[in-house]
Amino acid sequence: MSEQVLIQFRADKNLKQEVSEIYESLGMDLPTAFRMFMRMSKMVRGIPFQVVLPEEKITHTEALTAFEKLRAEAASLPEMSLEEINAEIREARNNGALAE
Repeated sequence: MSEQVLIQFRADKNLKQEVSEIYESLGMDLPTAFRMFMRMSKMVRGIPFQVVLPEEKITHTEALTAFEKLRAEAASLPEMSLEEINAEIREARNNGALAE
């Protein structure tokens, strides 16, 4: 058997407890799970799972709150006539900001 070394690191107490309970329900302790992680890392020569940022999703409540905030901001803007709106569009098109 090869020489053993002690590996120590700090982790959030609640996270450690939650993860320990998961591994215990799988029939192993936390050190065994970490040894498995290290062996798999060696086998794949990298992190043994996909590392990506999750898609950014918002809840219905968050979307509604954002909509209401924008509605409140828009309510404080001055009203524009149809002629003013069309003039603004023409100016943007002339400046190349909008494609016709």
